[in-house]
Amino acid sequence: EAWEKNFEPIEVEGICHVRAPFHEKSNAVYDLVIEPKMSFGTGHHATTFLMLTEMLTMDWNGKSVLDMGSGTGVLAFLAEKAGAESIDAIDIDDWAFENAIENADRNQCPKTKVILGGAEKIERNYDVIIANINRNILVKDGEVYTNHLSSGGHLLLSGFYQEDQPILLDAFVSFELFNSRVKDGWCMLHLIKK
Repeated sequence: EAWEKNFEPIEVEGICHVRAPFHEKSNAVYDLVIEPKMSFGTGHHATTFLMLTEMLTMDWNGKSVLDMGSGTGVLAFLAEKAGAESIDAIDIDDWAFENAIENADRNQCPKTKVILGGAEKIERNYDVIIANINRNILVKDGEVYTNHLSSGGHLLLSGFYQEDQPILLDAFVSFELFNSRVKDGWCMLHLIKK
């Protein structure tokens, strides 16, 4: 109840609206309904906000997408609503897994397949990989992401501080930096596989 009272909808670039089921529907191009329960990803955290903002600049039509560490599934749902053809949303947390399944149904996202587990669950190649996790996991699983991203594919990373950016760039040397964003000391990198 206390959480509901303090939970405000998020608006990103005037195009994307992230709200709870008890908020009124918006006229935004992308109206995402998220019941976060115990999962991460309502748009309130700077990293989620940075990812949503960058995603709105991209062409998703017909793309295959991996949302790694998907939490509530909010990034996966934006990708699907923006035209992605197939989306795998993977999270290691049981709460997040259950929650993302419910949220996929709530947002009418049948192309988003929710998977419980870690990087070992990645079985195919993707046009775009989005991973909003933390620095150590991104570095540890970097090779897996690299191997499962098509040539010329896009990799969006967040979940780390601005000062950690060089560590991430060192871990992804076979990529070109396309864009970066910073909010409240947190960082997002948009890389393209060479």
